[in-house]
Amino acid sequence: MKLSFRWLCFGGFLACAGAMAFALYLEYAKGFEPCPMCIFQRVAMIACGFFFLLGTLFGPRGWGRWFYAGLAELSAIAGALVAARHVWLQSIPEDQVPACGPTLHYLLNMFPLSEVVMKVLRGDASCAKITAQWLGLSLPMWTLIGFVALGAYAISAPILARAFEKNDGFR
Repeated sequence: MKLSFRWLCFGGFLACAGAMAFALYLEYAKGFEPCPMCIFQRVAMIACGFFFLLGTLFGPRGWGRWFYAGLAELSAIAGALVAARHVWLQSIPEDQVPACGPTLHYLLNMFPLSEVVMKVLRGDASCAKITAQWLGLSLPMWTLIGFVALGAYAISAPILARAFEKNDGFR
């Protein structure tokens, strides 16, 4: 089997779909309620997966590969920035954490989208709580690691696809 850009994008899509499946499992099976920043990270993960899926479906050549990889990269960067802010909020002293704010649903109904984004990114006490850890790292830290890995993968996909086409695979 020849490793193509389509297959590489499909792998990125599966990674994003798996991350979303795990997030939904934590929410619905384990009862972890996502904070507004978690929801923003989910949106970035869905966007990243969507661009990988488009790369899978269209299987572009040449600069088209960089277009889809770039969109997936931008989504991963956006998600990484939100996750980094989330990790930072969890690391500051408790007395410096902003007070709890309204739910995302309420914010979306009461304010323009630009103001909602600013309020969510400012964060609040619900985002600063560490509700779950694995191997000593919080869920936002794992999400940050995942976004960094997806970003590196997105940029390397066109390069790897071209290398496999030229050399018929690495030997």
